Amino acid sequence: MSHTSPQITADQFAAQTSAILASVGAVIDGKPDAVRSALICLLAEGHLLIEDVPGVGKTMLARALAASVDATVRRIQFTPDLLPGDVTGVSVYNPVDREFEFKRGAIFAHIVIADEINRSSPKTQSALLEAMEERQVTVDGATHPLPEPFLVVATQNPLEMEGTYALPEAQRDRFMMRISMGYPDAAAEALMLRQRDTVNPLSAVSAVADAGSISQLITWARSVHVAPALEEYTVALAQATRSDPNLHLGASPRATLQLIRAAKVWAALDGRDFVIPDDVTALLIPVFAHRLLPARGAHRAGAQPVEAALAQIVERVRVPVASRV
Repeated sequence: MSHTSPQITADQFAAQTSAILASVGAVIDGKPDAVRSALICLLAEGHLLIEDVPGVGKTMLARALAASVDATVRRIQFTPDLLPGDVTGVSVYNPVDREFEFKRGAIFAHIVIADEINRSSPKTQSALLEAMEERQVTVDGATHPLPEPFLVVATQNPLEMEGTYALPEAQRDRFMMRISMGYPDAAAEALMLRQRDTVNPLSAVSAVADAGSISQLITWARSVHVAPALEEYTVALAQATRSDPNLHLGASPRATLQLIRAAKVWAALDGRDFVIPDDVTALLIPVFAHRLLPARGAHRAGAQPVEAALAQIVERVRVPVASRV
């Protein structure tokens, strides 16, 4: 990310982010939390994993966000026969110049929609690892930088469905947040039947931001202040997951860093230039839960043992108190 983007004001940040939220929200009825999570990942330079059953709007959310930002967009349909080179690109021999030239894959875009990512083989899934972490692709020893900003919005079906491959821990750790769309309420579903019978709602979406303005928003969110005591609180939460008897795998240092980055954007969207403890705890489950593994037998304690363990950690880790001046 370039640090030379012109500085914007708090009012400009609020106006631009509100426009994006409204644009995406017009397509995704009754799911403001999911829309907000997608924008947080974009502005915190993370990646979003949407996990839910088919037909609840996972891909629609990703496409609505892409349509609201005037930037390059690619969609990759992950299937069992998809090859790593289809994602990253390949070197092709040019008989005229008598040398190999690089043909870019679908990953070269500002926003990449990885649809049903867990339907491809682990080998193809791993093609995303370098791109998501280092924002570059290495093919045949040559490194190719990806455009900035860069966001992967991946969708996946629950693992109990046929033809799916579980994402490995290293892959899940590269997603900043995991969310579920959930079924719409009765009113939103009835509205969808009336409005979408003949018209695709995406056709009415026009871009309200471009890559340059997104870079400005990212720079603004980076400047949000995090007090040292709040940094220590975030580290304490992460360390508590590593020693919790109900968890087999705790949060990584990358998870701690991404929690702070996401909390900065959360605070900025709320109109603040500083992070408070509530920002951190509000994002703890979306940022941490998909990275953690429950201890053996912990599933008997509840349907969602990881979420339950995180709730208990929030209860017992001391919240920093602002000092009086």
